[in-house]
Amino acid sequence: MGDIAHILLVDDERSIREPLAQYLARQGLRVTQAADAASARTRLAAYAIDLVILDIMMPGEDGLSLARHIRASGDMPVILLTARAEETDRILGLEMGADDYVTKPFSPRELAARVKAILRRAAAGGVRQHAPESHSYGFAGWVLKSGERALVDREGVSVPLSTGEYNLLLALVVRPRQVLTRDQLLDLTQGREAAAFDRAIDNQVSRLRRKIEADPKAPEIIKTVWGGGYTLAAEVTRL
Repeated sequence: MGDIAHILLVDDERSIREPLAQYLARQGLRVTQAADAASARTRLAAYAIDLVILDIMMPGEDGLSLARHIRASGDMPVILLTARAEETDRILGLEMGADDYVTKPFSPRELAARVKAILRRAAAGGVRQHAPESHSYGFAGWVLKSGERALVDREGVSVPLSTGEYNLLLALVVRPRQVLTRDQLLDLTQGREAAAFDRAIDNQVSRLRRKIEADPKAPEIIKTVWGGGYTLAAEVTRL
């Protein structure tokens, strides 16, 4: 990453894109604009981009499809812009590797702060946890196999986990009954600036609960500690 970070801003709404690009430029960032996914792909191939700000709802190829392409090509940070409030859109974006999302209308100042936080962490080379290759952890009738990155139920049926869900569950399982704040979980699972990812943890916890809890609305395995964070309440046995 050079001295001046290069941002690719992708949004089909000119009234949003151009003022935001000007604001980010005043914050000391280099900004390249694209009005659609096709233009964005061209610019990604032509420039060394450090971070992408990407609108989800665009004509033609949408932002989620482009985010998937970006993530498949490497670890370039992505912030999604969305006018939608539905949890599904946010979760889809985060699961496919987006680093954060901002809901329209948004504060350019807040967005700039999130951009800079992510860039600082990326420049510092945040380290993600790596699971021991041979350990398995039994808890509440489940087995998490770290070497295979697999979660198995009582009948031996594997339950699919996204990378984010797996990393979060592993962080909790190896620290049973320990209260972990969102910042701690972000450091352990995301490897980027915690301040920019607080909502990602809540979304991943919600997804995990739907997969492992008998009643996700009254969780007994992953419990919320109000004002604190989350804890794995079950006893864990290393197998």
